[in-house]
Amino acid sequence: MKKYMTGLSMLISLLLTGLHANANAGEETEQLSPRAGVTLNISLIVPANPVASVILFPGGDGKIGISSYGIEKEGNFLVRTRDMFADRDMIVAVVDAPSDRQGQKGMLSGFRTSREHVTDIDTVIDYLQKKATVPVWLIGTSRGTESAAHVAIHTNKKIGGAILTASVTESNSKGTAVTKMDLGNIQAPVLIASHKKDECRVTPPSGAKKIKSKLKNAPVVEIKYYTGGKPPLSKPCEAKSEHGFYGIEEAVVGDIVQFIKGH
Repeated sequence: MKKYMTGLSMLISLLLTGLHANANAGEETEQLSPRAGVTLNISLIVPANPVASVILFPGGDGKIGISSYGIEKEGNFLVRTRDMFADRDMIVAVVDAPSDRQGQKGMLSGFRTSREHVTDIDTVIDYLQKKATVPVWLIGTSRGTESAAHVAIHTNKKIGGAILTASVTESNSKGTAVTKMDLGNIQAPVLIASHKKDECRVTPPSGAKKIKSKLKNAPVVEIKYYTGGKPPLSKPCEAKSEHGFYGIEEAVVGDIVQFIKGH
């Protein structure tokens, strides 16, 4: 019986691994080499007839565990909705923290606003443009908005625009508020999305208007405010709450894609 159970356990483990690895049909893991001695894993979905590419920047420390088995941390708003973007004809690239930022702090405390981060994402942009000659958009949520905004300001690559959701607009010790950046240097369309009941201290809904006021040279700037959703299952600054558009993902992604396709 013990030998039988051991074999059964191994079979179940293999089946679960296979299910995890193939949870999203057509999703692959690619490893890029943006800097000497540094690797960057991205999770990639390429639809049949893409109209744009999107680079998704999760929040927090940016370490989501992308490997050949899939994505270890699936909870983030942009990570759990990546199929929704692909289903709407977007090439999707979810970025992990690079190999030199897999330590305790991840991409916190300054990396998201570093030159190295821009170099890493420039490599992703180049990679996506080889996949399809369609515009590349930067989409960040929570602390991922620091990445999206900073890259939009400093990249020398042509981008389609930027989408900032649940944006960090209050000063904090773990990163830089988007409102403290040189947003006037962004010369591409920007959509700002916020939930009216986002109770995370560093991402208040009022911050959306502050960001818009600083985007002096963006040709188009829109704000989308949302209400409703499912009852929160997480703390205010975590993904399964209003902060992560929990329960209204389809509506938010639909509006983002509509904005991208319209510009």
